[in-house]
This record gives sequence, C-alpha cells and structure tokens, in this order.
Amino acid sequence: VQLQASGGGLVQAGGSLKLSCAASDYTFTSYGMGWFRQAPGKEREFVATINWTGGSIYYADSVKGRFTISRDNAKNTVYLEMNSLKPEDTAVYYCAAGDYSVDFRHYDYWGQGTLVTVSS
Repeated sequence: VQLQASGGGLVQAGGSLKLSCAASDYTFTSYGMGWFRQAPGKEREFVATINWTGGSIYYADSVKGRFTISRDNAKNTVYLEMNSLKPEDTAVYYCAAGDYSVDFRHYDYWGQGTLVTVSS
C-alpha cells in the first residue's frame, strides 16, 4: 500500500493543524495505522496509533489531550488532528501502516512525511 501524507504547514503556538494520510487501496482497512515524527537532530518518535477498526487508540504522553487520531476506512484515510500546538511539536510527521503498535519497526509502509513548523 502507498501512503500520501498532507496537511503540514506553519502555525503559531496554540494553533491547530489537521494532517491526512491517504492510502492507495482498500488493503488500508486491514492495517493498524500510526503517526510518527522526527525533529531535526532527533530520533523518530511515536505520536499515535489506531487499530484497523478505529476502536483502539494510543497516544504518546507528549501529545495526549492535544492530538486526536482517527480513520475513515471508506476513504482509505487516517487523520491526525493537532490542537494547542507547541514549538516542540515542530517535526516532519510520517504516517505508517502495519501493526497497532508504538514501535516503528512494526510498520511495513511509510508515507513521505509532511513538515509541521510551530512558531513561538
């Protein structure tokens, strides 16, 4: 499956953005989906994951209460709604398809990444 992430941009601290990740085909519905991010000079970091039904969700502590992951299997798309953004949320955000997991090694397919920049 091919993944196309979009929705990144420049936003002021406290603002919001909604990322989308569109999958190329119906097999999307059989995968757990995850969002990860990588800031300059830092390692890739888990953000959120959602299982194939959308019934199980897990967030990193750093984004809990501010970010919401969701999916629309009819549209083969997963979303990451980000509110109350902080400068430390600045990173390239990647969507991935695989297991329902916090471990990037459990994902088989990755999108190209979309840059989120939060200004102070």
